[in-house]
Amino acid sequence: MALPQHLQQLASKVSNWGRWGDDDRRGTLNLIDVAAVQRGVAAARQGRVFSLAIPFDEDGPQTGVIPGRENPSRSMIMVNVSFTGDPSDFCTSDDALTMGVQAATHWDALAHACYDGKLFNGVSADTTDEAGAHQFGIERFGPVVSRGVLLDVARALGVDYFEDGHPITGADLDAAAALAGITVLPGDIVCVRTGQMHWLRQGDKGRFNQPSPGMSTQSIEWVRDHDVAAVATDTLVFECWPCEDPAVLLPVHMIHLRDIGLVQGQNWALDELAADCAADGQYDFLLSASPLPLTRAVGGPVAPTAVK
Repeated sequence: MALPQHLQQLASKVSNWGRWGDDDRRGTLNLIDVAAVQRGVAAARQGRVFSLAIPFDEDGPQTGVIPGRENPSRSMIMVNVSFTGDPSDFCTSDDALTMGVQAATHWDALAHACYDGKLFNGVSADTTDEAGAHQFGIERFGPVVSRGVLLDVARALGVDYFEDGHPITGADLDAAAALAGITVLPGDIVCVRTGQMHWLRQGDKGRFNQPSPGMSTQSIEWVRDHDVAAVATDTLVFECWPCEDPAVLLPVHMIHLRDIGLVQGQNWALDELAADCAADGQYDFLLSASPLPLTRAVGGPVAPTAVK
C-alpha cells in the first residue's frame, strides 16, 4: 500500500527535495563539509584503528530470502601462471569475485528505493532500468570521510542485544548520545549499534535476519533534525523487522532514501568498536567509508575504517 496519511505528512515535513539544487544527486552527503571532515580528523586522537566490515566470503549473512543477493564467492582464475612458459620467470595468480553488491557491509545508493514513481529530488524512477541507476548510482557518492559517532542503543538500553525487533526511536538515539556524552552535529555519520551481530557470530543467519531491531518511523524526524550525513547499522534490514505496521513495507527506507536523500548502511560490524568506546569513553572517530564506485549500481560494498 502507499504510505498512510500520517507518514505522507512526515515525508513532506522532512523532505530535502531541492535543498541542494534540482541537479543534486548526493543527498545528505552534501552535509559533509570541511568542518565535518576536520571534526573527524580531530577525533583521531589515539591512532587506534577499527575495521567495521564483516568478512566478504561464502559464509555471509544472506540466506536466499532476497533472490540474487548472493554472499560473496571468490574463485581463482589463474594460479602461479608464467606468461613466458618458464616458471623461473615472472608468475602471477589472479581471482574473480561474484556477489550481490548489498550482500555484505555496504551503503545503499539513493536509487535503492522509490515510491509513487519518484526517486529523491523528484527524479523519475524510470531513470533506473536494467542497465542500472542512471541518475543515482553509487558512483555519485564520491569519497565518504567525516566524523563518525557511535550510538550504542543496546548498551544505552541495558542489553547486549535485543530478543525482538525493537523499533529504535528518537528517544533511544538521545539516550545513546547521552551515554556517549556527545552532541551529534550536521555532517556526522551515525553508526547505530543494536548488538544484532551476536546472532551472526552464533552462526544463526535466520535469526540474524529476523526479527531484527532497527530504525523506526519514530526516529525519522531525529535524523532529519540533526542533519546527519548517513546512518549505518549492524543489521541486515536497517529498519526494524517486522515493520511497525504490517501493512506498510519498509517505510523508513522509503522516507530516508526517497524524501530525505539520506544514505543508509547495513551489515556494519560495530561490536569491537563499541567495546573500546565503552572502555575509554570516546564515542567519536574519523570514519573513512567510501563505497566501490560501481557505475550505475544501486548499492556499494564498503570496508569502513574508524580511527580513534
